[in-house]
Amino acid sequence: MAKWDDHTYNTPAYSVTDAARYLHIPLVTLRSWLKGRTYTTKTGQQTFEPLIERPDPEYSQLSFTNLVEAHVLRIIREAHQVKLDKVRKALDYMSQQLNTLHPLVHRRFETDGIDLFVYQMDELVNVSRGGQLAMRETLKHLLSRVEWDEQNVAVRLFPFIQPEGDEKRILYIDPRISFGKPVIAAKGVPTTSITDLYEAGDDIEDIADEFDCTPEQVTAAIRFESPSCCN
Repeated sequence: MAKWDDHTYNTPAYSVTDAARYLHIPLVTLRSWLKGRTYTTKTGQQTFEPLIERPDPEYSQLSFTNLVEAHVLRIIREAHQVKLDKVRKALDYMSQQLNTLHPLVHRRFETDGIDLFVYQMDELVNVSRGGQLAMRETLKHLLSRVEWDEQNVAVRLFPFIQPEGDEKRILYIDPRISFGKPVIAAKGVPTTSITDLYEAGDDIEDIADEFDCTPEQVTAAIRFESPSCCN
């Protein structure tokens, strides 16, 4: 059984608001990826299908698999300004070539999948060679934040603390730990437990002692949950 069919990885567990915050994606953007939308062109109304398929249409929440998909889509859509209908066509192409319904969560996307995607982008939008190289490098950078299992399927995501961060992998999201909530790596302490104490007035050093963490880990958890803090 593939991991995306596993209940653990495909359970509706993350609200759209939390997912957008964890991944530094504007809420309206993530919603459009989930629902698709209609837009006007010179030839009339056009629609595109959602880029991310939630596990159960009766629930608005995303699964862990969906989080990883959104993590990768962020750089494709926002950093390179690829139009959504073109991204949808490229994903359909990759699904066929890689023989999987969720190409972005499989490790093959890290290898030949990136080249397949960039090739398809060139076919659809005539990406320059410089653009191809930039897209390939940024995708590889994002995929370095994903941990894969022996079946080459994404099982853990190390989110960025800051929107454009290039940071250590201090926090992770793992659906097998703490109900999939963000935790401090190697400690399993939920980031919300850290911020609860911080907002109650505890010092960072005292919180670090309480959870056997380093001040750096505690500060990262606080910044992740409350970006305006600790600046």
